[in-house]
Amino acid sequence: MAFEFSAPWRGVLTAVALTVGCVLARPVWAGAQAEEPLADSVRTALSAAVLKAAPPAPVFADSLQREQFERWADAAGERLKKRKPEEQVRREFLQTVWYEAKRAGLEPSLVLSLIEVESGFRKYAISPVGARGYMQVMPFWSRLIGTGDPASLFHMQTNLRFGCIILRHYLDAERGNLFLALGRYNGSRGRAEYPNAVFGALRHWKMPELPAPQLVATGR
Repeated sequence: MAFEFSAPWRGVLTAVALTVGCVLARPVWAGAQAEEPLADSVRTALSAAVLKAAPPAPVFADSLQREQFERWADAAGERLKKRKPEEQVRREFLQTVWYEAKRAGLEPSLVLSLIEVESGFRKYAISPVGARGYMQVMPFWSRLIGTGDPASLFHMQTNLRFGCIILRHYLDAERGNLFLALGRYNGSRGRAEYPNAVFGALRHWKMPELPAPQLVATGR
């Protein structure tokens, strides 16, 4: 399966320029993660998680695991058709969501719910404070733990990887408290509006999911 990782950034930026008008026409939740000092050990761990090889190739322990994944992808795909009508694009997106969520120890349905609330599944969404892409990642994260190129946050797998790793980081910082972690992700810690919106979306996206299989990354 081909992934977007090989697409040149020049093409991404061109697409951004062409679509920015429609992006700004609909409000997003402005996922304004606050820039905080990171311990060297945390920064190193997050950087390693972000930069590790891609694209993903799931490996299933047995036919039952594969069947469970296929059921999850089919169910999620039916619910995503209006947002992503092209089957191949939809399939690649869902496989990448699943892979990055499982890799970060998150439920794929939670990640889909966050994406719905943050960007409405718009790849080039930009918030008023500059958060970018599906999971509305703030550009400072690219400088802290990435390559330093904020344009890369419009790349599908890069954005999903950053978003999942950041949410996992906040969950760990909040000792597993999802309500507070979601608030930190959105920059509204302690307020109920954003976590409640994600929990509301989760009722729509919750579906049978696959026990975490072995994950490997294939090289180019």
